[in-house]
Amino acid sequence: MKILLVYPDYEETFWSFKKILKLLGKKAAFPPLGLLTISSMLPNNWEKKLIDMNTDVLKDEHIKWADYIFISAMIVQKESARKVIDRVKKFKKPVVAGGPLFTTGWEEFADVDHIFLGEVEEIFSDFIADLDKGKPKKIYSGNQFPDIKNTIIPDWSLIKINNYNSMCIQLSRGCPFNCEFCDVVLLNGRKPRIKSKGQLIKELEALYSQGWRAGVFFVDDNFIGNKALLKKIFLPAIIKWQEKRRYPFSFNTQVSIDLADDEELMQLMAKAGFTSVFIGIETPDSDGLEECGKIQNKNRDLIKSIKAIQNNGMEVQGGFIVGFDSDKSSIFQRQIEFIQKSGIVTAMVGLLTALPKTRLYQRLKEANRLLKNSTGDNTKAEVLNFIPRMDKEVLLNGYRKVVSTIYSPKVYYERVKTFLREYRPVKTKMPKIRIYHIRALISSIWLLGIKQKGRLYFWNLILWSLFRRPSLLPHAIGFSLAGIHFRAVS
Repeated sequence: MKILLVYPDYEETFWSFKKILKLLGKKAAFPPLGLLTISSMLPNNWEKKLIDMNTDVLKDEHIKWADYIFISAMIVQKESARKVIDRVKKFKKPVVAGGPLFTTGWEEFADVDHIFLGEVEEIFSDFIADLDKGKPKKIYSGNQFPDIKNTIIPDWSLIKINNYNSMCIQLSRGCPFNCEFCDVVLLNGRKPRIKSKGQLIKELEALYSQGWRAGVFFVDDNFIGNKALLKKIFLPAIIKWQEKRRYPFSFNTQVSIDLADDEELMQLMAKAGFTSVFIGIETPDSDGLEECGKIQNKNRDLIKSIKAIQNNGMEVQGGFIVGFDSDKSSIFQRQIEFIQKSGIVTAMVGLLTALPKTRLYQRLKEANRLLKNSTGDNTKAEVLNFIPRMDKEVLLNGYRKVVSTIYSPKVYYERVKTFLREYRPVKTKMPKIRIYHIRALISSIWLLGIKQKGRLYFWNLILWSLFRRPSLLPHAIGFSLAGIHFRAVS
C-alpha cells in the first residue's frame, strides 16, 4: 500500500511568520505533528510520503503514486484542504481525513471517503483492519478520549527538519478550564491526559537523534493542566535530560494565567528550558471575563501575574479578544493600555469568533446571531461571523485601532523595552551561533536600521539594549524582526 500524507497550506496569519522565516532560511514555523504520528501508526511494510504544502509543492505525480491520500488540517487551513480534496478527486483517489477541521465540520466534506472524528489512537487499528478486508467505513469515531500513553513517537524521517523554525512535542491533551469560545474541551476533553515519563524522554531523544538543536514547542492545550505531576515527575526529568545533553533545546508552550500562582512551578519550567509561554488573557474587563467563563483570569491583578512569569525567566505571549457582548466602546483604549503596561510583545488581538460546535456557537445560533462559519483566523476584520451587540462599524474600527496602535514602531519598540526590563532568564548553556542568527542580525540592520520607516526607534532599542541589558540583545533583534510580520498582518 502506498500512502501520501498531505498537510494543506496556511494563509498568512498572525502565527505564520512566512516572510520572516524566509529571511532566516526557513520555510515554515512547525511540522505537521499529527500526520507524522499517523505515519508511525501505519504498517511498516507500507510505503509513505509526506508533502507539507508549507514547505514543498504537491505535484500530480505524488497523487498518481498513492493508493490513499491522508489529509489532516485545522480550521484555518479549510480553503487549502478543500482545493487539495478537489484535486485528488480528479484522479479518483480515495481521501482519508482527520484533525480539528474535519472533526467539527465533517458535514461539509461529503466527498471525503473516510473521516476520523476526534483522536485516533484507539480506532485507527479498526480502519487498518477494515482496509485489509476491503470494507473501510465512511466515519470512524471513538466513544471516549483515549489514553495517550499508547501514542507512538512521530515519524521524523519523513521531513527535512531544517525547513522548520521549531519542532513539536506533546505531553498532554485536554484543559481543566471551559472557556465559552474555545473548542479545546470539545476536541480533547476537560480532564488532562498525560503521557508517561518514559514516553517523554524517548520523544526528546528522537528529536535529538535527528540532529535538532533549537526550539521545541510543547503543543499541549494547557501544559500546566496537572501541576502536581509536572513538579514531581516531568519537569525534573526534563531538567535531568537537558543537563545531560547540555541543553540542546529551548521550549515554549501554552499555559493558563494561574502559572503565576506557583513559584516552584515557574522556577522548574525556567530551569527545564522554557523561555516563553502563551496565555489567553482575553480582556482586562471583568464583565468580559465573566461572560466567556474565563474564571482563572478573574479576581486577580493580571499585570502582576504577567510580570511574575516574566521575572521568573519566561516571556509571556498573550491572546486578546474584543467583541464580547459586555464590551463598551472604551474597551479598545483599555486593551491598548493594558498590552503596553504588561510588556506582552507578542500580543495576538482578535475579534471574538464562534468556532463550530463550541458553547459560544450554540448560544449565538439559538439567538439567530450567526452569520457564517468561522475561518479559524480571528485576526482579520472581514471574518466577523456573528452579529455583535456593539455597533459593527464601531467594533471593527476599534479593533483596527488596537492592532494598528500596538504594532506601530514607536509603541511596539517601547513595549519591547518594557518586557526586557522585567525579563530575568535563567542562565544555562550559551546557545551556539548558527547561520540563521547571523541572517537575523544582517536582515534587521538592513530592513529596520536602514531601509524601513521607524529606523530611529529601532536604533534607540538596540542602543538601549547594548547599554542596559546587553545579554538580551538577541531578544531585541528577534522582536524587531517579528515586528515586520506583525505590522504586515495588522
